[in-house]
Amino acid sequence: MKLIVGLGNPTPKYEQTRHNVGFDVIDILCHEIGVKPDFREEHHSLILNGQLESQEIILAKPQTFMNSSGTAVSAIVSNYNIPLEDMIVIYDDLNLELGLIRIRRGGSAGGHKGVKSIIESLGSEAFPRIRIGIGQPPQGTEAIDFVLSRFSPEEREVIDEAEKLAIEAIKVIIFEGIENAMNKFNSRQRDKA
Repeated sequence: MKLIVGLGNPTPKYEQTRHNVGFDVIDILCHEIGVKPDFREEHHSLILNGQLESQEIILAKPQTFMNSSGTAVSAIVSNYNIPLEDMIVIYDDLNLELGLIRIRRGGSAGGHKGVKSIIESLGSEAFPRIRIGIGQPPQGTEAIDFVLSRFSPEEREVIDEAEKLAIEAIKVIIFEGIENAMNKFNSRQRDKA
């Protein structure tokens, strides 16, 4: 069983914001695997079980607000006894150009408070993640205001493509391994940049 966690903030106020690209990917994946998004509330999250080809998956959208994501993620990992290498976390990254994705097998939070919370709650940095670039805030704009803002129509087109790419990356991580996914997507993104 694989656990796929998209990070974001709950409530309609934050829908479609830059900080919620992780939630967006989970919603797209529901459509991709042909299940209704009938999430149940469990472990401070919205949870849905599904099947991606031959692989059983759990989709999760933590409802604790971004900076406390670890509370939800650690509860799911513990309850379902998920090895950390079988979890994929998807989230936004200010330090990546808009629309680029990067796959990592682990490492620090890189300044992302949701990922920092997960690392602290799990006591480990050793879990795969997919970062989706949302770009840097314009000069004079605070980072917090930027991540909670919505994309322009032009930016939304770029992000839609990045989110589709993240779905492809999830499949490669699950069926071909993290190393293959890193080689395939990180190099492709370098070329694009």
